[in-house]
Amino acid sequence: MTNTVLPTHHRTVKVRDHEIAYREAGPADAPVLLLLHGFPTSSHMFRDLIPRLADSYRLIAPDHLGFGLSAAPDAADFDYTFAELATLTSEFTEALGLDRFALYIQDYGSPIGLRLALAHPERITAIISQNGNAYEEGLGAEAWAPVRALIEERTPETEEPVRAIRSLDGIRWQYETGVPAEYRDLLDPGAWHHDAALMARAGQDEIQLGLIADYGSNFDLYPAFQEYFRTSRVPLLAVWGEGDQVFVPAGAEAFRRDLPDAEIHLLPTGHFALETHAPAIAALIGDFLARRVPLRP
Repeated sequence: MTNTVLPTHHRTVKVRDHEIAYREAGPADAPVLLLLHGFPTSSHMFRDLIPRLADSYRLIAPDHLGFGLSAAPDAADFDYTFAELATLTSEFTEALGLDRFALYIQDYGSPIGLRLALAHPERITAIISQNGNAYEEGLGAEAWAPVRALIEERTPETEEPVRAIRSLDGIRWQYETGVPAEYRDLLDPGAWHHDAALMARAGQDEIQLGLIADYGSNFDLYPAFQEYFRTSRVPLLAVWGEGDQVFVPAGAEAFRRDLPDAEIHLLPTGHFALETHAPAIAALIGDFLARRVPLRP
């Protein structure tokens, strides 16, 4: 990779009459890296990574429906489930003419991207998992306790603790927890304020509660995701914030059970590892893709 800084374009495309916002950078004929964000953020989380890889790759980072600058139809008008978001993501790739790409998956982006891989394994050239879980042992017990309670029974009592997760304090906790003191001043407070402002919009309560209540459907697919790993032997790089209490490091190590050649790197940071370690992660991705996936067909 060179030191050339290529511009990031902010674009939209209609998918099923829904406006999907996305960031794009890099040469049109370069290998594609599809970046799938997690909760409660958007393609904004990739703002520091995209310019570092855009000289060699075409990077495309959509905002999931209901997140970021994409449309957010009322929960009464759209079925906010992970199955639907995965299908919409597949349709997004087809709208852009993407037939082969590597996946970067984080948090919610993991079950969305892996559902896409199950449906179209021939499209996936590699997977980069940054705190993107596919194993029971990767679930931090304390962080997941209120979510599991909501999944088991959705009531006003189980909804309230989950609402706190997307409050400003709850979002800040996700950014700061597990980040060592020497890296704390690399965290941009604007990131959690950005996310919290978007999460506070009208309609978000039902959108986000519905998705979190549906998260159990992803647990049900963990065996299928793991079978996909075993049968596809997809090249996989895990770059994981080892201080993450939502998706703990055991989830990264578990990939080797089904993909013995998986490359695992635990970094001294938390859930949003790009906030403190974008240069290191970009270097790891560039090296991994150059070795495991040819730059040109």
